Amino acid sequence: MKLQQRMERLVNAVCEGMFEREEVISVALLGALCGQNTFLYGPPGTAKSLISRRIACAFANPAYFEYLMNRFSTPEEVFGPISIKALKEDRYVRKTEHYLPQADFAFLDEIWKSSPAILNTLLTLINEHTFRNGEQIEQAPLKALVAASNETPDANQGLDALYDRFIIRLMVGPIEQSDNFERLLACKPTEAAIRVDDSLIVKADEWAKWREQLHEVSLSPETLTIIRLIRSELATRYDKLKVYVSDRRWQRATQLLKAAALFNGRSETNHSDALLLRHCLWTHEDNRVAVNDIVEQAVKNSGFDSGINLAQIDAEKESLEKEIHNELFSATDIYDTQIINGHAFFKVKNDFDNTRIGSYIFIPLDNLKNTHEFHPTSETGNELNYIVCQFDGQGTCRISMKSRYGSFNFKPEVLFHKGDKKPNINKRLITSLAESVAKTREQLIATLNKIEKQCQGYEKKLASIFVPAQQSALAIDGITEQIARLKLRIKDCERLEALCK
Repeated sequence: MKLQQRMERLVNAVCEGMFEREEVISVALLGALCGQNTFLYGPPGTAKSLISRRIACAFANPAYFEYLMNRFSTPEEVFGPISIKALKEDRYVRKTEHYLPQADFAFLDEIWKSSPAILNTLLTLINEHTFRNGEQIEQAPLKALVAASNETPDANQGLDALYDRFIIRLMVGPIEQSDNFERLLACKPTEAAIRVDDSLIVKADEWAKWREQLHEVSLSPETLTIIRLIRSELATRYDKLKVYVSDRRWQRATQLLKAAALFNGRSETNHSDALLLRHCLWTHEDNRVAVNDIVEQAVKNSGFDSGINLAQIDAEKESLEKEIHNELFSATDIYDTQIINGHAFFKVKNDFDNTRIGSYIFIPLDNLKNTHEFHPTSETGNELNYIVCQFDGQGTCRISMKSRYGSFNFKPEVLFHKGDKKPNINKRLITSLAESVAKTREQLIATLNKIEKQCQGYEKKLASIFVPAQQSALAIDGITEQIARLKLRIKDCERLEALCK
């Protein structure tokens, strides 16, 4: 039996008789398989303790410990009573058998209600997997700890270090679907202890072997891109969300992703594995939904690793487009002017009955956009101060003489309007620009072909025991959008090439 098939059957066996708990159980079981601790967050009566007991049933002969914490809990109730015999011999030793220090799996309900003395010892136990029993340091065989509460620890309680050790944080809410709720009412009470087939149950040597095999699983470029996008967004929104993710949490969260890939029969992580980060990064109820959205959006935005810098290509394409437009099209209106002493002038026919002025007067082009009065010049460049000119802001100039009331209007002739194609262009430059655009287009086409090839059958590869199918579909949506954006870039290159012809 393949490992993926075995894990799928094991999850189904552990979930038997449970309603709307499949994802919670599968992810918590995945955490136990890779040695990560799980925090179950939710109101009372949502089967949190039952989930923990079911997970323990997936392992062979587990030493299981369970305790409901409260503010009156004592270390003796969690770590074992003091040995009276040893105490008589002047030794302070606990009898740890059947208590947390000797447990393979443990469930601590209402964990944050416990005393600091218990929680501080617990931190060392789950972090170092050791327990100081009198003068002896005992190895703790704890494979996974599941804790539960209907609250998250406040920032000022000094519990950040312990809370950070719970890499997996799962919301366990009431049953939402009415048909599932009715089935719950109709069926007999769900049993905590179930019998799992021997061919499915996890043995101690297998568990140790799989822990080693995790290191052979690699993080895909897409997974690293997703993590980079998430870190960037969390940093941007830190002031609002107050989500800090330690380096240790990131490292152990990626172990969870690798485990998901391993038990799904893959040697490399993919988009669906990265979706498990939804259960690893939130800290409190008020940022849980926002963090979930950030992870999902990062998975959608990542697409496939294209192997090229699309931002750089976009910048180069934009630069080429500007060069092409500057060479092919007029950036401004081009007027019929004449150069006098290095300056451009409008040549205006003299409509005044004054022969000493000459047949033409000349109006500076620079005054076209101004509305103040000015004097034109003669053909020799001398200012005609007895003639007053003024543009109206709409392109028409009123020309009048001081000594008489007569006047006439002049509207400059536009040879080429802004955006018109220039009559004389540098064909060699345009050919060179077109070749650069074609090179960019070919690079984009090669990338498109690569991504479309990767996309073939990828939906099947995204199928995961630990992630719902509708969540994995986000990756396909993102890849589809990535392909569409590449096609638009290619069309844009074709448009620029057509302009150059």
